Amino acid sequence: MATAASRKSVMTLYCSSTCAYSHRTRFVLFEKGITADVEYIDVNQPPEDLLELNPYGTAPTLVDRDLVLYDSRIIMEYLDERFPHPPLHPMDPVSRARARMMVHRIDQDWYSLLDEIERSGDKKSSKTKKMLKESLIAAIPVFAAKPYFLSDEFSLVDCTLGPLLWRLSALGIDLPKQADPIKSYASRLFEREGFQYSLSDQERDLDGFFEPMTS
Repeated sequence: MATAASRKSVMTLYCSSTCAYSHRTRFVLFEKGITADVEYIDVNQPPEDLLELNPYGTAPTLVDRDLVLYDSRIIMEYLDERFPHPPLHPMDPVSRARARMMVHRIDQDWYSLLDEIERSGDKKSSKTKKMLKESLIAAIPVFAAKPYFLSDEFSLVDCTLGPLLWRLSALGIDLPKQADPIKSYASRLFEREGFQYSLSDQERDLDGFFEPMTS
């Protein structure tokens, strides 16, 4: 009997149209020009075929033939290794490990605050918003040091940061003038064709601090 995974003829990415974790996997997908079906789902009512593949019914979930992955970091690294050109991770083991640690720190330090803000709602999240804003401001020298985050080359670290920065203004987090290095860095990401293609209609409507490109 065919499984839900084996019935898929092409790679499929099940994702939310609003969550940053789904967005960052789409960023990698389009940055690398990978042909795949992108299926937007309601994570509160996941479809039955997704539940067959992923018992948690979470997004993002990637299906590639008989392989099913449902953690955004694992999906991002798999896509980079499955389609190695252009590479989005350093080639040498030491630099690759450092990049992985940086993604881990971004998740621990910034995405955890984003999660709390989105769970709490506007009234209860003012303290968390302030913490995220102040943490980003403290990292201004890092954003200013290189064209990309701690690197001269675009990488998976940037794919991780882009969706978070895109959501700041919609969350009510306005960066001050001194944060221009963050805004300049964000603009470099948002101008990329892969980022523009990665945006869902709902994400495109977010009132970000950067004016999106028009086609």
